[in-house]
Amino acid sequence: MYIYPSLEFMEYQSQIDSSKLPEHIAIIMDGNGRWAKKQGLLNRIFGHKSAITSVREATETCAQLGVKYLTLYAFSTENWNRPKEEVNALMELLVSTIKSETPTLNKNKIRLNAIGDLASLPLSCQKELSETIEQTKHNTGVVLTLALSYSGRWEILEAIKKLTASVKDQSFDINSLNENTFRQFLSDKTLPDPELLIRTSGEFRVSNFLLWQIAYTEIHITDVLWPDFRKNDLYKAIVDFQKRERRFGKISEQLDGAKA
Repeated sequence: MYIYPSLEFMEYQSQIDSSKLPEHIAIIMDGNGRWAKKQGLLNRIFGHKSAITSVREATETCAQLGVKYLTLYAFSTENWNRPKEEVNALMELLVSTIKSETPTLNKNKIRLNAIGDLASLPLSCQKELSETIEQTKHNTGVVLTLALSYSGRWEILEAIKKLTASVKDQSFDINSLNENTFRQFLSDKTLPDPELLIRTSGEFRVSNFLLWQIAYTEIHITDVLWPDFRKNDLYKAIVDFQKRERRFGKISEQLDGAKA
């Protein structure tokens, strides 16, 4: 049976200017545990399982729209401090999901990527992750990056360690250090800075995510819990983004002059 889209859905979709799409969207996926509690489910893992649909919809919608990069905050370094049962269940879910979603990624020409302290993941996760990255590496559509065992402070500290080592072995000239050259020491120097950061569940914080990269990123906060996040919520965030004036420290008159 065909289900007709809601008027709200069509309204947001029709408002999107395809010539002004954000090149890179990052999402802090929050609210899985609260979603499970609202459903009367005692185990938080049910929220994580239900969130797979949201990941699939966000990724496929970005692919359909022509967004080039999508980065999802899947597991932070701080998440290791959660109850062991939840962490183990999350790791098992990660392995099974990556494995089962590989055909869908290839079908939609999506290339999988990952950033973070990947060596800290269980070997089974590392194996499935590396295999899927290899199997999707020639895809030319959206680059889906999973931030796993990741935090912004960890990434910056690791970059400083790499930078220091490079200066010590004289492979890098400290006098050439600037914002652009520092990027080569980050987790993935090929990823452009996100233009739009979406945070679900109504929380107003960046939670140690992409701290270097989001200096001028537009932030969209939605009260929707991540397992309930659907393509219409993504459309709404993009429409909100396209209404913003991105000045990068300048004033409106300077931007108007550049357009003239």
